[in-house]
Amino acid sequence: MPVCRAIKRMTVLVFLAGMAVLFTACEKEPAVQEASGTGLYFDTVVDIKICDPQAEELLQGCFDLCEEAELTLSAQNEESELYRLNHRDTDEGIEVSEELAVCIARGLEFGRISDGKFDITIFPLRELWDFEAEDPKVPAQEEIEKALARVDYRKVRVEGTTVYFEAPETQLDLGGIAKGYISLQLKEWLAEQGCTSALINLGGNVSVLGTRPDGKDWVVGIQEPFTDRGTVLETVDIADGCVISSGTYERYFEENGNLYHHILDPETGWPVQTILQQVTVIGKDDILCDAFSTISVLVGKEEAERLVRENGWDVRMLFVGEDHAGEWYP
Repeated sequence: MPVCRAIKRMTVLVFLAGMAVLFTACEKEPAVQEASGTGLYFDTVVDIKICDPQAEELLQGCFDLCEEAELTLSAQNEESELYRLNHRDTDEGIEVSEELAVCIARGLEFGRISDGKFDITIFPLRELWDFEAEDPKVPAQEEIEKALARVDYRKVRVEGTTVYFEAPETQLDLGGIAKGYISLQLKEWLAEQGCTSALINLGGNVSVLGTRPDGKDWVVGIQEPFTDRGTVLETVDIADGCVISSGTYERYFEENGNLYHHILDPETGWPVQTILQQVTVIGKDDILCDAFSTISVLVGKEEAERLVRENGWDVRMLFVGEDHAGEWYP
């Protein structure tokens, strides 16, 4: 259950999975409350803060929506809709919920845009590498090649809310897009309830509705890669938008002196070879920023910048290389 509290004036610094959120709560009218809570969904820590006369009720509503989303979009939860889709007994057109259809369709769109570098059919490879294991190991090349043969986003299509598969062994993983979709849904739901100030942190995907309670922008600190939690590399001011990072420092293990991170290249089946340790994307579209932060690590700085120009995306990006120096674009 979420823990709620009312605040008159306090400065809070929160570090969760690579992001820091700094805000100063304003003195509010007695009817206005501030509520905050933390839960565990999608195998990640979810931290939500709301300032509204009905803050506690809205906070509980957000966590209810998180639970519903997990039962729709999780590839690991055996009770979820996506799990059932991955373990289907037919490929002849499967009706799914609108939420799942939208996420799959957006994922396939980013697959096309990235020329296959972002591939939502990567589930067999993610399962093979298993970065969540207590003692992860590098898989044998034969196993990697076997899993890789099942990865190809072009073998999936969506028409409305019907999903079609060309191969029975195809399985989906929406981990590169789901958190962006969920944070966007939470903000839209809160806005429909009349809320104008909220912060949502989905394991480092920071998304904000409106401004801080005092009317100023939220201040989000970006974690410096491969340093102690809470070491801030850069800070950004933001209102009504999101700050989302992907990096090789988030989930990794070392074996025989080599580092293996969780951002897998769907062309090779191995962690992508890159000089980038982190890419942060700032914008209004949470789904775009979530997917594109991963795409940018996969394709590199020059190609990421080209994709932004070519598609006309209204985003800012921070690229962090091995020297820990950040470079902004534009």
